[in-house]
Amino acid sequence: MSATPLRQLALQGAAVILVLSLAWPYFGWSAEAMPWLQTSLAIGGVALVFATLSRQPWWWRVIHAGFMPLVWLTQTLAIEPGWFLLAFILLMLVYRGALSGQVPLYLSNRQTVARLAELLAERGPCRFLDLGAGLGSTTVPLADFLPDSRFTGVENAPLTWLVGRFFCLGRPNIDWRWADMWQTDLAEHDVVYAFLSPAPMADLWKKVEAEMQPGSLFVSNNFPVPGVVPSQVIEVACTPPRPLYCYQR
Repeated sequence: MSATPLRQLALQGAAVILVLSLAWPYFGWSAEAMPWLQTSLAIGGVALVFATLSRQPWWWRVIHAGFMPLVWLTQTLAIEPGWFLLAFILLMLVYRGALSGQVPLYLSNRQTVARLAELLAERGPCRFLDLGAGLGSTTVPLADFLPDSRFTGVENAPLTWLVGRFFCLGRPNIDWRWADMWQTDLAEHDVVYAFLSPAPMADLWKKVEAEMQPGSLFVSNNFPVPGVVPSQVIEVACTPPRPLYCYQR
């Protein structure tokens, strides 16, 4: 089973149905109140077993194990519903990409930026595109280091884009765009950089092949293109390791 949100929801739902189908008849027959804490822990345990048997990534196993116990804990706090709506809106403003494209907010570290700066300096002045640019943690320092190059950052989460726009102020060599990366033309850029997730890499590679010009370079932070051998792998001295997978067009 792949780690798509719909299938993860089905896995959690299966755990809920299995536990409740046993717990409700048992406690109903004995005329006892349902012990919701123990029930939520049982659901978390069953969900963890299902996630393990279906070979989900470790973080999904943690989410499945803790989801229902956290739901029980939240219910005991008697939080006003309006706070949940506010939290949902804020999450949508910051993590829109995680919902629409399974792309969470990742920030490139200083070591990665330094290695990218070395790579770009070797190529000379170029047009650099950051897909899913977040807060500008890659685009802004690179633009400062390489003033003769042109940098474009594409971000689709409104609040994240707004913060990144602030950081880009006073830097004329940055074009900061609120846009969908799938609607962004790659042909006008010499180097395209992405720090996304494993989920979109196969489709993104199809877009790279269709749009990027011969001689251009696609660089993926930490997530290789499945089934494609990179022309170069640049190791980055950081923990955890985040190599840069380079694909020459």
